[in-house]
Amino acid sequence: MALEPAIAELVNDFITAGRPSSRSQTFAERRAGYIASTVLAGDLEQRVNVDDVVIDGMLLRVYSPLEAHGALPAVIYYHGGCFVSGGFATHDNQLRQLAFYSGCRVIAVQYRLAPEHTYPAAHDDAEQASNLIWQHAERLGIERGRITLMGDSAGGHLALITALRLRNTGHWLPHLLVLIYPMLDATASSESHKRNGDDFVLTSDTLLSGFEAYFPQIDFMHPEVSPLWRDDFSGLPPVHIITAEYDPLCDEGEALFSRMTEQGVNCTAQRYLGVIHGFFQLGGISQSARNVMRDIAVRVSSSDTP
Repeated sequence: MALEPAIAELVNDFITAGRPSSRSQTFAERRAGYIASTVLAGDLEQRVNVDDVVIDGMLLRVYSPLEAHGALPAVIYYHGGCFVSGGFATHDNQLRQLAFYSGCRVIAVQYRLAPEHTYPAAHDDAEQASNLIWQHAERLGIERGRITLMGDSAGGHLALITALRLRNTGHWLPHLLVLIYPMLDATASSESHKRNGDDFVLTSDTLLSGFEAYFPQIDFMHPEVSPLWRDDFSGLPPVHIITAEYDPLCDEGEALFSRMTEQGVNCTAQRYLGVIHGFFQLGGISQSARNVMRDIAVRVSSSDTP
């Protein structure tokens, strides 16, 4: 399978530039570069309402379909950025699109970033946000029984850990998890790190430097660092995992599917071909990005168990 044409151009430009390493950039430069890349997301979706809400000191951004009335199914969304970048600004268009196409209320969480804030800051923020949203469901106009936890990359990691923490407390569980090319294994032991680790823009170095910044001096086999290796997935709600063919993380996402299935979780997975890590945010140039948005929208809006 070949890369999608516009993504192939990005990859060729990256290789021609000498495969610049994220490790040579400051964190401020990485964050600015991430924001600059949002031009590839396509035209800004205007057919939604966007509101900032503060609950118990935590700022949330709420995306709602136009003319939305009453309680709606909800998506709690954790952004990607390798634990060191990302936020409302980097994911605005995707979350507008998700709210429009799904008819759900989408609530974005902006957690603390490394290296200024290290583990467990982002994990605690993610868990706190989910509990606040559940507690204030009526105020936010959402159905408590129809809450999906979703995230991409580092955000997929946070969605998974949050669900595991919620299960352990026994207070409530989400209806569904959607993990978009999640960061699952800080040991980078999968074959796709070797196969896809150097050439496809978001490299193994980019991903692993994020793990290193957020989890300094912590064993990479810790269950909240590399959740792929956990043996306690049973009791989770249904999970859908999205992987990308040319992603260093492709194999670990698919390994998570196997491990969850073995442990009794209702889990599905889909590999999108011809695309790279981060493709969910490339809707302006990638047909697969547009396809995955529609697929996710159907999943989170359905009242049936996936």
